[in-house]
Amino acid sequence: MEERAETELISIPATPRETTPEILTPSGQRSPRTLGSSKEAKSWTPTSFISPRFLSPIGTPMKKVLGNMKSYLEEVGHLTKLNPQDAWLPITESRNGNAHYAAFHNLNAGVGFQALVLPVAFSFLGWSWGIIGLTIAYVWQLYTLWILVQLHEAVPGKRYNRYVELAEAAFGKRLGAWLALFPTVYLSAGTATALILIGGETMKLFFQIVCGPHCSSNPLTTVEWYLVFTSLCIVLSQLPNLNSIAGLSLVGAVTAITYTTMSWLLSVSQQRPPTISYEPISSPSATASLFSVLNALGIIAYAFRGHNLVLEIQATMPSTFKHPAHVKMWRGAKIAYVLIAFCVFPIAIGGFWAYGNLMPSGGMLSALFAFHIQDIPRGLLAMTFLLVVFNCLSSFQIYSMPAFDSFEAGYTSRTNRPCSIWVRSGFRIFFGFVSFFIGVALPFLSSLAGLLGGLTLPVTFAYPCFMWVLIKKPTKYSFNWYFNWILGWLGIAFSLAFSFGGIWSMVTNGLKLKFFKPN
Repeated sequence: MEERAETELISIPATPRETTPEILTPSGQRSPRTLGSSKEAKSWTPTSFISPRFLSPIGTPMKKVLGNMKSYLEEVGHLTKLNPQDAWLPITESRNGNAHYAAFHNLNAGVGFQALVLPVAFSFLGWSWGIIGLTIAYVWQLYTLWILVQLHEAVPGKRYNRYVELAEAAFGKRLGAWLALFPTVYLSAGTATALILIGGETMKLFFQIVCGPHCSSNPLTTVEWYLVFTSLCIVLSQLPNLNSIAGLSLVGAVTAITYTTMSWLLSVSQQRPPTISYEPISSPSATASLFSVLNALGIIAYAFRGHNLVLEIQATMPSTFKHPAHVKMWRGAKIAYVLIAFCVFPIAIGGFWAYGNLMPSGGMLSALFAFHIQDIPRGLLAMTFLLVVFNCLSSFQIYSMPAFDSFEAGYTSRTNRPCSIWVRSGFRIFFGFVSFFIGVALPFLSSLAGLLGGLTLPVTFAYPCFMWVLIKKPTKYSFNWYFNWILGWLGIAFSLAFSFGGIWSMVTNGLKLKFFKPN
């Protein structure tokens, strides 16, 4: 009996190593080989054969030996076979992350300039529907965040380190790439471009506030401020990997919490405009009203970003069967999203209370500059704008990391060697200046919150529900099965509706060429 047990102990762990390796495609993408069956993949663990039924006929000394072996396998026997190329790429190069890093990264990615335009959505929705829409969006995105955290290691022996990898595993390689590539690329590169526009414009306003009437006769133009901000972003982007920017993410998180809090506190502490009204902005026709509401809901959807980075953040953590990465990731994410709620709800409610339907299209900072430039002490106003600059610099780094990772994945897959420091720096300089030129060519990009919220909504609200059903395979026609299918298709329907609303708003109101519109 002891010889038979030892034979099983030696032979059985070899199977999962052979059934769940990663393979590298010529394009540099990583995808798992097909498993034998989803049921086997779901039920097997390296220590599942060491069960009470297996140990029952064995003597006490052998039980102790096998029990110690089980503990060893649980502690250090993580059978995830990592792709060697992952050790060369910025997202997976360092795997010493923890719950604190996860909280910093999620806060930095999840709250930012998009929260400043939430009162604009309330001006079209009013009190009731604004609060209801914001609450539903918050709870919904928190559920899909939990799904992504759980799916990171849904298949034993495989870690889905990137959003596109998980989409390919769920929908198939071609369809998954087609569905996930555009929204995730926009949420990375497009957000980086919007951050350059907002950061550069905020630096210009900060300079005007601090300098006042003593400014030189030839101040920098807006484009030159974009260039200054881009140069600062490129300098900070030389940090090698996602874990190395944890300090910057902490700075981004602290500054985002501070300036969102300051903006609504400064607003509610001042006298409200005499002509303020809390009635939703009226439109000339029922169709116009409908599209205005859809555009406003798209602004709310755009306020909850960062799901395209969840798997990437979790990939920076070590993981064993006894201490899986999803436990630490979820602990950090819960802390982050509690703080995000304390940012987005007060700024939306407080901003709408202070300005009502007089809220400028640029959001809270535009309102502060337009209504209270003479009332608020110049130092407080300047500090608020400076905090926005710091937050944009920090957010640029985490949102650019997937683009850096893609560049280096293409290089390492062709050369079969890691990027040198000069190649890595070259990629990041190239990306920074490409984002700058796109921002100069499309300066209205940051004002399309409703349209962009609709286009990228599936990444946050729809795709995770579909991926849960396709990978976890809940019992057909069960509550879990119905709930996720319905939620996913609702997300797709809302995405189409919000996109149409954003396009209608853009066409009827014209492209707003500036995020801030000071008097």
